[in-house]
Amino acid sequence: MLKALGVAAIVALAAPFAVQAQPAKINDAQIAHIAYTAGVIDVTAGKQALAKSHDKSVRDFAAEMVRDHAAVNDQALALVKKLGVTPQDNPTSQALNKDAAAKLKAYAALNGAAFDKAYVANEVAYHKTVNGALANTLIPNAQNAELKSLLQTGLKLFTEHQMHAEHLAAGHH
Repeated sequence: MLKALGVAAIVALAAPFAVQAQPAKINDAQIAHIAYTAGVIDVTAGKQALAKSHDKSVRDFAAEMVRDHAAVNDQALALVKKLGVTPQDNPTSQALNKDAAAKLKAYAALNGAAFDKAYVANEVAYHKTVNGALANTLIPNAQNAELKSLLQTGLKLFTEHQMHAEHLAAGHH
């Protein structure tokens, strides 16, 4: 969801994580909410790409994002239910949602190659931000071993997504 908005969007997306990473310690209920929110955002972006893109490689990537992020979120929901934890809304989740809504709206106005380039560029930036948040904030602060393990599995998968997006971006100048 970064696309044509460039560096400002990366900063906007990274800012909530940077704020969370410093003073306030986040709890497992907040971590679960942030991780789930990030997944929903990427599923939504992937669905938008499937609706708008005619490029096979972009469509294949978008379908992978929808499938993988939905699967991880299903696992996360099952885990919080098993643990009896209610995901807790928080400023980071709210900032992610606000930013994502603005980007989806902006990208709705794009078509063809402009949309494809914007979607892929955003996926690179978004996965870098989410993976950084997982590695530096969410995983270190997770107290529950099963939650930590799910986040670590997600990080491995989403690192592959980032590499796939970077490869796609190299072909969509």
